[in-house]
Amino acid sequence: MTTPPTTSEPAKAARRTRPAIDRSQLGLALSAAWVVIALLVPWADLDPAGRRMLAIFGVAVVLWITEAIPLYATAVVIILAEIALVSDEAVWALPAGFDAPAYTTFYAALAHPVLMLFLGGFLLADGAAKFRLDRNLAGLLLAPFGTRPSALIAGLMAITALLSMFMSNTATTASMMAVVLPVVAGLSPDDPLRSSLALSVPVAANIGGLGTPVGTPPNAIALGRLSDDGIGIDFLTWMALAVPLVIIVLAVAWFYLIRAYPARTETVEIRLGGDFDRSRPARVLYLTFALTVVLWLSEPLHGIPSTVVGFVPVVFLLAFGVMNSDDLRQLNWHVLWLVGGGIALGSGVAATGLDRWLVGLIDWSDLPVAALTLVLVVFALVMSTVISNSATANLMIPIGVSLAASDAIAISPVLAAVLIAVACSLAMALPVSTPPNAIAHATGLIETRDLARVGTVVAAVGSALVVFLAPAVWQALGLVP
Repeated sequence: MTTPPTTSEPAKAARRTRPAIDRSQLGLALSAAWVVIALLVPWADLDPAGRRMLAIFGVAVVLWITEAIPLYATAVVIILAEIALVSDEAVWALPAGFDAPAYTTFYAALAHPVLMLFLGGFLLADGAAKFRLDRNLAGLLLAPFGTRPSALIAGLMAITALLSMFMSNTATTASMMAVVLPVVAGLSPDDPLRSSLALSVPVAANIGGLGTPVGTPPNAIALGRLSDDGIGIDFLTWMALAVPLVIIVLAVAWFYLIRAYPARTETVEIRLGGDFDRSRPARVLYLTFALTVVLWLSEPLHGIPSTVVGFVPVVFLLAFGVMNSDDLRQLNWHVLWLVGGGIALGSGVAATGLDRWLVGLIDWSDLPVAALTLVLVVFALVMSTVISNSATANLMIPIGVSLAASDAIAISPVLAAVLIAVACSLAMALPVSTPPNAIAHATGLIETRDLARVGTVVAAVGSALVVFLAPAVWQALGLVP
């Protein structure tokens, strides 16, 4: 009599620990279930076109939260679903009397002017890394801060935040961590300065991204949604709104880091070395970078939209051979598609009346303005802590802007969009919250609890400012209605 073969202990352990259903299966199952519910349930006061858009919106929520498929894939699923279900080329006949948007409206989201603004920023950032402009600028700007640890951390954070305003915060973090790691390697293993240096870069990159429209995707999503409503915010106005917040929150984060992680060494030196590249392509990059930033900052004087200016570096850097086809392939196209999907989602929600229906589900007039802004900010913070801040902005900004435009509350669409965008970028309490956090955590110098501590401080201070102080100041200065 033969005995059946036995299963190895590792295999048994794997079977015991393997989840019954993974996130991908769960996300797809929930999406399918939601489509059935959205289309078959007779939602009060929501017409068939609105029900179709509700199905698309719910699928976007599920897929972006569960990441059953990549975030950028969800973005293009949204666009195709809107074309197939709620456009003038819908494969399923729309009800009579519904003014369906042209299908090109949804395709156009992938070439929205705000995406061209971001494309220019990406190309400038990659060009700066290619010719080491970021590293050389960091070395030049760090020199005045001396060698005292507290001053050095202040300098690192200020420079990282400044670079992050005009470059991807991911690229900025990668560049600045390359500056920090050799310094950390020379410190004693038990010196808390190691942790504060490693934390200072991602925290400053996250905060600095708030400062300009090209600093982080939630800013672009807010601008895109407002632009679709005919509301424009120029580059300088956004900076006037956000840079004071950046300075205050950055100062608080710096104070926390030097107190929570007191240095045991008295002096620290950073030697970056290397001169600025003087080759012809590098000089073209320097001039293009300077010209683009100057045009962005002087938009009120010349009137050229920042989205048009953003396309200037694309043309210049490619035409003069500074960047080539290999550089183009390395751009963060997935981020552009994610932002484009969010813009398309906002267009569909507005075109089908789903935004008005969602806003009408609650009597918002019973909530004080401060309470409502607190709800929006806290909800954006919580969601952005556990999922992509771009995905959170894609989901929340269209609803927030529609809520403000409904006259149900005494808050302007501009204020709602800016508050949500800022809140999304203030969420940095976990390694998964932002790419800069993930980069820093991967070095092994900091633990999750370190990010949680400083992230909680930043979120608390930033939230208090944007809820209780900033709106009144912005309105008093005429920056928002």
